[in-house]
Amino acid sequence: MMKHTKRTGWGCVAIAAVCAALWLISLGGSLSLASAPDIEMVSVKGGCFQMGDSFGDGFDDEEPVHEVCVDDFYIGKYEVTQAEWQAVMGNNPAKFKGDRRPVDSVSWEEAQAFIAALNQLTGKGYRLPTEAEWEYAARSAGKREKWAGTNDPGRLVEYAWYSTNSGKATHDVGARKPNGLGVCDMSGNVWEWVGDYYGMTWYDGSAKDNPQGPPAGSYRVIRGGSYSNPPRNLRVTERGKSDQKSRDIAVGFRLAAPSR
Repeated sequence: MMKHTKRTGWGCVAIAAVCAALWLISLGGSLSLASAPDIEMVSVKGGCFQMGDSFGDGFDDEEPVHEVCVDDFYIGKYEVTQAEWQAVMGNNPAKFKGDRRPVDSVSWEEAQAFIAALNQLTGKGYRLPTEAEWEYAARSAGKREKWAGTNDPGRLVEYAWYSTNSGKATHDVGARKPNGLGVCDMSGNVWEWVGDYYGMTWYDGSAKDNPQGPPAGSYRVIRGGSYSNPPRNLRVTERGKSDQKSRDIAVGFRLAAPSR
């Protein structure tokens, strides 16, 4: 998965319960489940941070560094697993099979269908994180970190699955060290869809408080790098992009939720 494979828009899937049910049926799934998966979430205290590449070795779309403030929120401790996807959607599209491995090969639209169905099952308000929330959480609440959990390239293998140590495949979530918030795999394993449209120059005029990304675009943002990428692409300020309808064996997602 190269840096500039990034994402797009969406269709019927966004219209929550009805569309989620139709999507499930089309994929052979069912909403008649005995129980919904228990998603482990981490509480994130909001705050302000300097978003973007402050190390000087990033790409142009990671500049300028700018102040962003986010409210309190929850983020998934782990990427959504194949077992969780199977429980909700009734199928497993992943290339690299394993209940505790992250689900891969799901588009942004399919991630939205999963979220709508999960919310119908649980009555909760799960969603994708915004790009700002994702970076704030990956950087252990906005600290100046190059990778999720460390600035030391010699210790990256302790925190991430990537081209050096992955064996060209995903691994069980939580098998590497968590970052300072206790969140795992925010660098490596699979790229992660976030809610925002991608904008090459979005940082030039981004809102300061709880930015939501551009109002429209051709791609959606993916973050974090994957098992197939070198360390440069695992940096927590790296901004990937992909068409929202596209599937990739190196792309999955994690959940967020508003603070309760």
